[in-house]
Amino acid sequence: MQWKGRRSSRNIEDRRGQGGGGGLRSGGVAGAGGLGVVVVFVIAMLLGVDPRHLLEGAGGSLSGGSSGSGSGQSAAPLSAEEQQAGEFVSVVLADTEEIWTRLFADQLNRRYTPPVLVLFSTGTQSPCGGASAATGPFYCPADNKVYLDTSFFATMEHQLGAKGDFAAAYVVAHEVGHHIQDALGILSEANEIRAKVSERESNEISVRIELQADCLSGIWAREAQASLGVVEPGDFDEALQAARQIGDDTLQRAAGRRPMPHSFTHGSAEQRQRWFATGLQSGRIADCDTFRQATL
Repeated sequence: MQWKGRRSSRNIEDRRGQGGGGGLRSGGVAGAGGLGVVVVFVIAMLLGVDPRHLLEGAGGSLSGGSSGSGSGQSAAPLSAEEQQAGEFVSVVLADTEEIWTRLFADQLNRRYTPPVLVLFSTGTQSPCGGASAATGPFYCPADNKVYLDTSFFATMEHQLGAKGDFAAAYVVAHEVGHHIQDALGILSEANEIRAKVSERESNEISVRIELQADCLSGIWAREAQASLGVVEPGDFDEALQAARQIGDDTLQRAAGRRPMPHSFTHGSAEQRQRWFATGLQSGRIADCDTFRQATL
């Protein structure tokens, strides 16, 4: 992916260098702290809306402290690798802003309001609860922010076998997909239903939420190539490989378990790849309506 030297987003809230207290870092954008130890059963929750918020349902208030006022501590210096990771995320976020602003106007006749992306190291707080390296990236509807410890990119590469900058970009685009669901009222409605049904039914709805976000990320990838011209050979394969590696069946096998579809919350590897490809091939938001599909 061609990203160096390109426009960065202003919608970055950088909390790194403040430990786990959630303090804000003033100034420019940078990358992530060291790789946290993430066990496989926790990885199964990655790349989605914060699981506590989903279990409680939309509109429920969750305790979790401040979403990030200054802690009074001075920010620790960021390494060159951390600096580059943050710059990369900021460029990808800027691309999502440009693409979705245009698609909302063209396809929905609506104005797009982008989310803020919070960068943190080790841990921070959100209205949806605490965030950590083990939680993985998530979108919090309570404050319309995406939370990301970019050390997760190293986790993807070294522990999940999902390599490449476009695989990392897919992570950002997927979480922005949840923001789009929130903006369209899909997320709150789905979570209201989830709070009233059985665990099995709730999991099925969760899968539809996640696959729709995958499809929306596919639309972003299509436009990154067609309108921005920043996609390089092999980039789409990197995203598809990432989608495969974070499928629930792949993760359960990696944990030494037999895949149990009734327990899936994000979808199988085949489903995640297929819905990403649906968005990639179609480019239409309407074609990402996983909730109208009898089978996924």
